[in-house]
Amino acid sequence: MRNIVKIAARNLWRYKRRTLLTSLLITLGVVSVLLFVSVSGSFRNMMVGQITDSMIGHIQIHKKGYLSSMDSLPLDRNLSEKQVKKIRKLLADNSDIKAFSSRIRLGAMFSNFSETTNIRLAAVNPEMEMKTVPLLAARILKGKKDGLIGRGEVLIPELIAKGMKVKIGDSIVLVANNKDGSVNGQTFTVRGVLEGISGPGGRDGVMHIQDARELLRIDSKEVSEVAIRLKDMDRLQMVYDGLKQKLGSIKNKKGKPIFEIHTWEKLSPFYNIARMIDLLTLFIKVMLVAIVLVSIMNVMIMAVYERINEIGTIAAIGTKPGKIMALFVTEGLLLGILGTVFGVALSLGGIAWMNASGLSFNFGRQKGLLLAPTIGATEIIIVAGIVVAIAVLGSLQPAIKAARMDPIKALRHI
Repeated sequence: MRNIVKIAARNLWRYKRRTLLTSLLITLGVVSVLLFVSVSGSFRNMMVGQITDSMIGHIQIHKKGYLSSMDSLPLDRNLSEKQVKKIRKLLADNSDIKAFSSRIRLGAMFSNFSETTNIRLAAVNPEMEMKTVPLLAARILKGKKDGLIGRGEVLIPELIAKGMKVKIGDSIVLVANNKDGSVNGQTFTVRGVLEGISGPGGRDGVMHIQDARELLRIDSKEVSEVAIRLKDMDRLQMVYDGLKQKLGSIKNKKGKPIFEIHTWEKLSPFYNIARMIDLLTLFIKVMLVAIVLVSIMNVMIMAVYERINEIGTIAAIGTKPGKIMALFVTEGLLLGILGTVFGVALSLGGIAWMNASGLSFNFGRQKGLLLAPTIGATEIIIVAGIVVAIAVLGSLQPAIKAARMDPIKALRHI
């Protein structure tokens, strides 16, 4: 085997220009894939972080059936105080959970005493909410950010602030229906203007959870949802599966599940963008496979054609077809390895340069988000393995053709 490798290396060295061009083409493919994977992965993680850390959280728990009617913000599907205690105990005992926050979701009429519009509100405990979605305060465009929200105050979305011409410190009225259909209204002070997560649109505001209970005339500590933040996002699926199993075992008197649990992927339309990035990454990898396959096959077919006399000579002196085949396959393997090594080295250098340059991008209204491209060892190994495997596969057909040549016909070839 060592002799076959030596001969294959010498054959590649005989055709330096072709070997160099083929290796450069493979290198270019590897660099393109690894840089795209690192940059797109960084953008994807940044985008997901902005969504989960400023509004949704990583996981949410609701009463069964709440999510299907979430657009209407139904108060009759809230989690009872007893159910919330069960959830809190379960979450407190889970070492993977960093923080969690109870919320009441409600719809209300918003009035500046001259005009009225509708608004959606998330009523929260400020301390718990800031631990669960730490970037929420960064979405406050105007007003105080410290402490997030106080009693008697409300954060209103930018769309409503502009449309209703409401400023910081203005008094407004919120009118809401409680579960039995009665109407109640209270006066609040505008503490800040909140940016919509996807840009200037959106009608979601924030208020204190105690104010929501008074407005809705809720005596108990029921909530609409419990949002969860994990210590390690990479363990999302594992934590989700564990919580789903434990919560699924809790049933009502009719033997049906009480709770439903969802990851951010189910709760946010931005998951479709994340999937699109993943599909683009897959498409780039397919292109890499095509580049390597075509390059190697072209080089090896030319090598077989140019060396027909040589193949006939070594076959005539007793070299077995298996060794002839192994020789050409080894040449393809060495080309794949050479291109991959240079490609990985250049990719790591490019990633280091991008991190040192401090590249940034804008997402929605967020400006200057720092791009931090990274690539994991697993991804490098996968890409390198694909390239080497395709290099071997691409050289297989020419190698088989060389191994099956008739020595007499090959020696007569001019």
